[in-house]
Parts: sequence; structure tokens; C-alpha cells
Amino acid sequence: MEQRPRVIVIGAGIVGLCVAWFLQRDGAAVTVLDRDGPGEGTSSGNAGAISAGSVAPLAMPGVLAEVPRMLLDRRAALHIPPGYWPAALPWLWRFVLSARPARVRAIAEGMALLLAGAEERHRDILRAEGALDLFRAEGQLYLYRDAAHLAKDEAAWALRRAHGLEMRVLDRAGILALEPEVSAAYGLGVFLPRQGHCVNPLRHARVVARGVERMGGAIRRARVEALRTEGPRVVGVRAGGEALEAGHVVLAAGAWSAALLAPLGLRVPLESQRGYHVMLPDPGVMPRRPVVPADRKAFLSPMEEGLRVAGTVEFGGTERPPDPARAALLLEDLRRVYPQARTADARPFWMGHRPCLPDTLPVIGPVPGRPGLWCAFGHGHLGLTASAPTGALLARALLGPAPNSDLAPFSIGRFA
Repeated sequence: MEQRPRVIVIGAGIVGLCVAWFLQRDGAAVTVLDRDGPGEGTSSGNAGAISAGSVAPLAMPGVLAEVPRMLLDRRAALHIPPGYWPAALPWLWRFVLSARPARVRAIAEGMALLLAGAEERHRDILRAEGALDLFRAEGQLYLYRDAAHLAKDEAAWALRRAHGLEMRVLDRAGILALEPEVSAAYGLGVFLPRQGHCVNPLRHARVVARGVERMGGAIRRARVEALRTEGPRVVGVRAGGEALEAGHVVLAAGAWSAALLAPLGLRVPLESQRGYHVMLPDPGVMPRRPVVPADRKAFLSPMEEGLRVAGTVEFGGTERPPDPARAALLLEDLRRVYPQARTADARPFWMGHRPCLPDTLPVIGPVPGRPGLWCAFGHGHLGLTASAPTGALLARALLGPAPNSDLAPFSIGRFA
């Protein structure tokens, strides 16, 4: 009998777990390594949105005009603390360059390729694991104050429409028909009927992890200290002081991925865009679907455990302590939409590290010149959405048959 390929996946976030699930299903013998339990890092705290139509990059034409506010306004939805400016500016410069119109179109094409069928790939996993209750297809609702406010986002919506996103512009009556308790401050809405959400991201990650184990894979808690090489080939990892061998290593360590690549001479402009959430077990109001006040880019997401208010972007690396003031802004965002919401029993805030690259595209696929090494990181704000399609794509690229999709847009070589 032919021996199953041995694969180590570094990272038990939702991306690494979905990669492991598809690899194990398709014939590999997988070991997942992480210092934390499955989903206990960044994946546990996301907004739950599954948004296959989100193909527009973060950097759109005109973003340069927003940079001074990012740097100086502590209350802005995206903020860079003064002490972190020197570290952030090289990333920010690449971010601005990626907003050129031709590059924006190419990025959107790459994201559309990756996200096509994302919901069905998630259903593939959840159906196999008997957990389809985690996914709800109630759509998503974006809120705007008026027509001028909506017009500011028209370029991004046009790009999404061009790639097949179904959207409906709603007047005030249309908003109230979907979410009758929304504040009168919002007169227009954009409803995305084919987008969904996950009602418990941590349970989701644990379900996928159990599926890996059910099929014969292993999940181990161990801190990966280094990639092991023999000549140019990556042959395994050093984890918890132990040398582990594998025919292939998949790096899916989120915001910590760049640190493991650096000793190999591979430099990647990976930044942690730190996100926050606040959970309200009994808010007195509960939308049926994620509601997004577009002026703040916060997500108000109904969850099994209550209402999650998630959002903000803060630069600061992986070691800087969380800022309670950023979390407090989320409660203000909630009150703009639902002034009647009860916040007294809000749980202690959470902060996690979104692994973001300046051009929005993640790094997926083999590393040129380093046989045995594969990447699956940098999914930014779309880690949950893109996790299952990334897993399916990478499993086919690694095990065959070759995927129909071209992985070139996601190559690490674009940063050479």
C-alpha cells in the first residue's frame, strides 16, 4: 500500500484547520501544531461573517487622503498609535501603492478566484461533521446615513457587483422590514442576501479540528520554534524542543508566520491589524443577521452566546498590550445603531491579531526555491470566509490533481 504523504500544518486557527481537514480527507497524514488549542487564538474572536462577495481590497483609489487620519485620529476605525509609526510606515506605503486602479482590478480578480464557492466549501466541512447549524444564510445588512454617505463606497460596491455580488439598495422602510429596531440615523441600507455568518467561530474551529482527528489526523499543542531544512528543502519543524519530520510543511501561523520565514531569508510585509470585540449576553436587541454601520466598519453579529460587536483596526504588532479605549469605541458604534441596547453586562473585551498583507491577497501555495514548504497565511479580515476555499485549493495543489485555479496571484514571490 502506498504510504500517505506526511504533512505538518503550523497553526490551529481556522485557516490551518481547514487546510488540515481537506488534506486529511484527500489522503495525507496530517499533524497540526499550535501553542494554543484549536481556534483559541484570533479565530475565536472574529465577527463570524462569511462574505464570498468581499473581493474589493482594503486599499481603494483615494486611500492616500485617509492616511493622515489613520495616523492622528485615535477614534478612527483604523488607527496607528504614534509609537508604532516607524514600524507601520513601510507597510502603509505598500498599502497605498496597491491602491492603483490597475492593481485594484487584479487584486479583485484574485480574491474572486479564491472566494468563489466559499459558502459551499464551508458546507462541505460542516455537513461532513454534522454541524450545519453553525452556518446561517440570513444575509448581511450595511447601513448608511444618506445617499452621499453611500456614494463614498460606490467604487468598492461596483467592483463587487462586477464579480457577481447580489446586492439590494434599501430605503428606510426596507431597512425596517429587515431590522425594525435600527436607529433613525441610518436612512439607506445595502442588503447582501447571499452572504451568511457563523454563529460561534470557536465552536466552528473545534468542529473542524475534531473532523481532522476523526479522519486520522493529529492535533498537538506545541510551540513551533523553527522550520528545519536540509539544503534548500524544508523537512520538518522544531517544536517544543523536539525535531519533527514531514514530507511537506504548511505554514498557517497567521500573524506569526513571517517570523518563521525570516531565518530562511524570506521577508514578507505581514502586519497584525489588531481587532477587538465585545460580547453582550443580554443586549435587549438582537438582529437576525450581521448589521454593519458603514461609517465605522463594525459588525454587529448575532451569536449563540449573545450579540458580538466586532471591528476596529489597530496597528501595534503582536506584543503591544491591548488598548481598552479601542474596545470602548465598539460600544459607541453599537449605540449609534441601537441606542436602546443594554451594555451593562458586557463581557471583558477581546483582542486578536488579523494577519494582513498590504495588497489584501493572502499568501497561498508552494514557496519557490524551498521544496517541501507551503504557505496559507495573510487572509486579513477574511480569514473565516477564505479558510475553507484555501484548504480545498491547497490540498489539491499539494496532493493533486492540480487545481483549476491559478495560485500565481497568491505567490510569496510577489514580495521578492
